[in-house]
Amino acid sequence: MAGGERKRRRKKLQLSKLFTRSSAKACFKPAHSQIGRTGFSRVVYCNQPESADYCDNYVRTTKYTLASFLPKSLFEQFRRVANFYFLVVGILSFTPLAPYTAVSAIVPLTFVILATMVKEGVEDWRRKQQDIEVNSRKVGVHQGNGHFDLKEWKTLRVGDILKVEKNDFFPADLVLLSSSYEDAVCYVETMNLDGETNLKLKQGLEVTMSLRDEVDFRDFDAFIKCEDPNANLYSFVGTMELKGVKYPLSPQQLLLRGSKLRNTEYIYGVVIFTGPDTKVVQNSTEPPSKRSMIERKMDKIIYLMFLMVVSLAFFGAVLFGITTREDYQNGIMTRWYLKPDDSTVFFDPQRAPLAAVCHFLSALMLNSYFIPISLYVSIEIVKVLQSIFINKDIHMYYEETDKPALARTSNLNEELGQVGTVLSDKTGTLTCNSMEFIKCSIAGTAYGRGVTEVEMTVGMRSNGSGNEYAVVAAEPAVKGFNFRDERIMNGNWVKETHADVIQKFFRLLAVCHTVIPEVNEETGKISYEAESPDEAAFVIAARELGFEFFIRTQTTVSVRELDVVTGGRVERMYKVLNVLEFSSSRKRMSVIVRDEDGKLLLLCKGADSVMFERLSGNGREYEEETRDHVNEYADAGLRTLILAYRELDENEYEVFTERISEAKSSVSADRDALIDEVTEQIEKDLVLLGATAVEDKLQNGVPDCIDKLAQAGIKIWVLTGDKMETAINIGFACSLLRRDMKQIIINLETPEIQQLEKSGEKDVIAEALKENVLRQITNGKVQLKASGGNSKAFALIIDGKSLAYALEDDMKHIFLELATGCASVICCRSSPKQKALVTRLVKTGSGQTTLAIGDGANDVGMLQEADIGVGISGVEGMQAVMSSDIAIAQFRYLERLLLVHGHWCYRRISKMICYFFYKNITFGFTLFLYEAYTSFSTTPAYNDWYLSLYSVLFSSLPVICLGIFDQDVSARFCLKFPVLYQEGVQNLLFSWRRILSWMFHGFCSAIIIFFLCKTSLESQAFNHEGKPAGRDIFGGTMYTCVVWVVSLQMVLTISYFTVIQHLVVWGSVVVWYLFLTVYGSLPPRVSTDAYMVFLETLAPSPSYWITTLFVVMSTMMPFFIFSAVQMQFFPMSHGTIKLLKYEDQCNDPGELELVRQASVRPALVGFTARIEAIKRSVMRSRQTEP
Repeated sequence: MAGGERKRRRKKLQLSKLFTRSSAKACFKPAHSQIGRTGFSRVVYCNQPESADYCDNYVRTTKYTLASFLPKSLFEQFRRVANFYFLVVGILSFTPLAPYTAVSAIVPLTFVILATMVKEGVEDWRRKQQDIEVNSRKVGVHQGNGHFDLKEWKTLRVGDILKVEKNDFFPADLVLLSSSYEDAVCYVETMNLDGETNLKLKQGLEVTMSLRDEVDFRDFDAFIKCEDPNANLYSFVGTMELKGVKYPLSPQQLLLRGSKLRNTEYIYGVVIFTGPDTKVVQNSTEPPSKRSMIERKMDKIIYLMFLMVVSLAFFGAVLFGITTREDYQNGIMTRWYLKPDDSTVFFDPQRAPLAAVCHFLSALMLNSYFIPISLYVSIEIVKVLQSIFINKDIHMYYEETDKPALARTSNLNEELGQVGTVLSDKTGTLTCNSMEFIKCSIAGTAYGRGVTEVEMTVGMRSNGSGNEYAVVAAEPAVKGFNFRDERIMNGNWVKETHADVIQKFFRLLAVCHTVIPEVNEETGKISYEAESPDEAAFVIAARELGFEFFIRTQTTVSVRELDVVTGGRVERMYKVLNVLEFSSSRKRMSVIVRDEDGKLLLLCKGADSVMFERLSGNGREYEEETRDHVNEYADAGLRTLILAYRELDENEYEVFTERISEAKSSVSADRDALIDEVTEQIEKDLVLLGATAVEDKLQNGVPDCIDKLAQAGIKIWVLTGDKMETAINIGFACSLLRRDMKQIIINLETPEIQQLEKSGEKDVIAEALKENVLRQITNGKVQLKASGGNSKAFALIIDGKSLAYALEDDMKHIFLELATGCASVICCRSSPKQKALVTRLVKTGSGQTTLAIGDGANDVGMLQEADIGVGISGVEGMQAVMSSDIAIAQFRYLERLLLVHGHWCYRRISKMICYFFYKNITFGFTLFLYEAYTSFSTTPAYNDWYLSLYSVLFSSLPVICLGIFDQDVSARFCLKFPVLYQEGVQNLLFSWRRILSWMFHGFCSAIIIFFLCKTSLESQAFNHEGKPAGRDIFGGTMYTCVVWVVSLQMVLTISYFTVIQHLVVWGSVVVWYLFLTVYGSLPPRVSTDAYMVFLETLAPSPSYWITTLFVVMSTMMPFFIFSAVQMQFFPMSHGTIKLLKYEDQCNDPGELELVRQASVRPALVGFTARIEAIKRSVMRSRQTEP
């Protein structure tokens, strides 16, 4: 019942009449003349969805469909060079050329491909489940006869009439027809689209205002002609024809999918764009198939290995052909024991060239053991397990929303350790969408003892104790109000010297707004629904300090305030005559009210950049002190507004009323400019009252996280749809900006540009704007160049309009050069498409690994374009999470995700791949050397099962465990020494130098093993019967040495041993001996030439054990010496830290801190940089003192 009363009371409000810009009257503009032409051909029959043949409303974010999964997934697998190579080898294995059976070649490849496809399928099925949840949401749809039924989003069609309830998302792009307000206005939150938290006011056409009940749509019949689907969020052109009359449609009537209905009980709208045609989806791109830099480089290594295999096979084939041809000449048989006069084509001296070709193909297959077939499947297994560790990390679990980290794909784990640039959204990513009133300046006096996050962190880091900021603001008891100052709280403001100014200050906060109060009928408590968090914070602050706004009617606001004379609370009513609303160009808002004494007052609040210039000569009494306070608040990361007022005389107001009415009634294209001109004349000669300071509450830990990332050498860009002033404030709050940083601002909002846009042709204007942007970018580069090697940091701030020109092909590289030279970059008013284009530019232009992080649908394109997309699983929708590669609940978890898990994963995968090639070269080159030793006969040195099981059973598990468990340093030291992260950014562990050194090590190991084994075993009796070592004995001994060498190499490679690693490393050696025993005990038809080799020949012979020990020690000694010298004299970053831990045992914090400071890269942004700037400023001031 109470809800019904409240609903009825609010329906009577026709708020649009108070606003200067809102108007339901039709206004044709030049763009409407294009209706019906190319690009403006869409026709929508309202209430007749079956009349149009447009796409359905199903939206998918999956990578595959049921039909495309098999071919697309197979393509994904076989575009990997190694997989394609083994496919070719598998096909050749069915021919007589194969030195082994076809089954041994096909089964491992099939297992690898199927395992990877299953993983891809499971990951995409999770995306499918999220798609199903979104597409199954329900909304009221008109079914005819004035009856609305709930239907799923995916069933909606163009032309459907919908009823959307308060706090629901719009399921498609709609044209607003009417709302719960009589003047068809509604409030829309577009944070998912453009990142802005302030509510947008939308209004239906005057002709459809009367459609307020469901039955009114029974006979509603109209059709709409409008633009075709496009990605522009901020424009819309169309016409509605109703009862033979055409009415123009504009963005004022457009409600976009992904935005949310707020402060309005319900709206009715007609669907014009569905599914893929909606503007938010038009701004997104197809889910890309992302591959990490290491995986792409691994393909190049495979190419190199393939080239080596071909070269070795060709070399062997040539020598084989020459030797074979010489086997039988003039009836003389050189190698008579091979019976060259009676041989197959493979050894026929008469057809030596053909025999050489056949040998070449057989050698290609035999030498395939150089290329590790289990490499890809092992990496897939490791990455999946690494992802599980990320998902289970308790330090990245957000208890408040019960959200752990979620690696939605495991393909990019190692990329997390190589990020050079982070591109971040602002709203909902850096901030938590809540404002807190924390300080204010009134009559030149600063009030508020609260401490911001910026002040606390700077204080703690500058003096180590934080004593300078001893007053710590506790968690606010009232949301939005974190103000502490006994001088003006609890009515004490009446004792202040300027009590009259304080009264006017808070009275202005209580009256100058568009907030709607709602009274809880049960508790009597008042809650506020505001267009922006700032508005709500101001009204709450006024209430908590004794000026409670509690009733709004069509033309009045009522405030309970303290009476200075009686000391009691009185209710005062103010008649609201006009609301001059806020816009990004005006940067202020005003209300004109009449108080109970009949005075006309203009109350104004706005940015300092426009407010100080509007003060009257006698209204500047507190200007100097207020400016100082505003600068201090900005340093503390606070958002500030200047408050001022003036009294109006009746004649002046009458003139204003007449002129504003004329401007509002105008149907010309420059209606907004006329309104601005009128408001300019009234908002002048103001009297300054003071300034407010609210904290755009950052998510917990954001400044610390940014500081750590900056110390790790990661550059941070902010891409936001918010206005420039807001983005700059957040930049200061999270220490991306500071006062001593030179700001290079590129925008097209100057008066000269605005004047130019009002005159001239579009092409001429566009060319002039482009030249202007180019000139600003060039000037910025000149400033950068002039600074030389100066440590002074630059910040680049650019608006969306300028960015559109800066991203054009002939200018984007100049823009990127300027941006990469700056310490921080902030792109404001960016559309989703621009965010994606900027991300692409950074990714392709800088060559660095890019990470994009965001939480809304407007960030989807950016997340998909970046090398890594991280979605914030916040409170607003799941579009970003559904399109991301990794989801986390808070921005601060990015620190641990990159510096800990990223560093570990990069290091593990790099070492794992290098070791894989090492062990396979060691094994494969012994095969080649033996083949060369046997005149390139393609005779393998080892039994077939030895060959098949080397990579599967005897050397695979240790390397997998290396990729899962290894740590160079602990998580605590990863965070303490961010310099470690640079190993990944600079790719030190997977450079060509390091890869080739591992390969060289493998060749050396193989050479030592082969020749020492051959020398030890040839030309001597091997056992007590006097028999020399044959292929079975030589092969068994050499294989044993290979297994021991690669196992001990793993021991030297591992930095962090676990019980599991000990089990698999030493277990691999034990399994080899068990296999020799069991396999050799099988019947000869199964074990072939391995029958009883170990039990009867190798094990009883001392030569076998002595040879194994000698060969293994000789092979391992060079690497051991090299590692010891490098660790002691030429350590890398992790080596330095490990030595520090070993020598000092971390008992000397001072020494640790010195090493940390010496190792950390100089940061130009973050708290560390801010503290260093403060220190430099203090030193300079001391030097200038007499």
